[in-house]
Amino acid sequence: MKISTEQKFAILSSIFVAALIAANLLGSKITTILGVSVSVGIFAYPLTFLITDSIEEVFGKEKAKQLMYGALVAQILVLIIVAVAIKMPPATRFEHNEAYGLIFGNSIRIIIASLIAFFLSQTHDIWAFSFWKKQTHGKFLWFRNNLSTFISQFIDTTLFMFIAFYQVTPKFDVPFIFSLIIPYWLFKIAFAVIDTPIVYGIVAWLKQGHHNSNPTTKQ
Repeated sequence: MKISTEQKFAILSSIFVAALIAANLLGSKITTILGVSVSVGIFAYPLTFLITDSIEEVFGKEKAKQLMYGALVAQILVLIIVAVAIKMPPATRFEHNEAYGLIFGNSIRIIIASLIAFFLSQTHDIWAFSFWKKQTHGKFLWFRNNLSTFISQFIDTTLFMFIAFYQVTPKFDVPFIFSLIIPYWLFKIAFAVIDTPIVYGIVAWLKQGHHNSNPTTKQ
């Protein structure tokens, strides 16, 4: 079955939103990778940057912005639903309301942090990718993808860590949070480098059957 350009965009948009929400809701759990403590959200969130860059490469900056704004609305909706769910009184047979509130209550702060960090980092990523595309005359996708993502991920990680965890306990002061930011950001850089072939694959897939007679008008 042939997949249209609109269907491909819809598929990537669905993956984008799903990865974003999964990272937000599950991100309060910390795991250890190579001796470094990181949120389990690190397995889902990097997908958002590679999808944004792939869509911008083929469809242009405005289409990538549409995706970002749509995902922002989805996050706000999830935040409202989670807040309402926590406040609603439990049924007498539901015995885990305290644990439910504890887990998803933490998620509210994480989602708020993610909203702010997501919007600012993705805005930078879309701008930076477009800027470097013009500077390189549309060449060196690997360079544009990685450079825009490296800086954007640093912005995202720094904002998220401070908003989500600053003074959660006295331990979470400025030096301690930066001690978390650097290794976490390096992991994200590693993910960005590893997923570079995936970006090329997605771009090739999107370009099949897609015709853009004047790509410069979309940048």
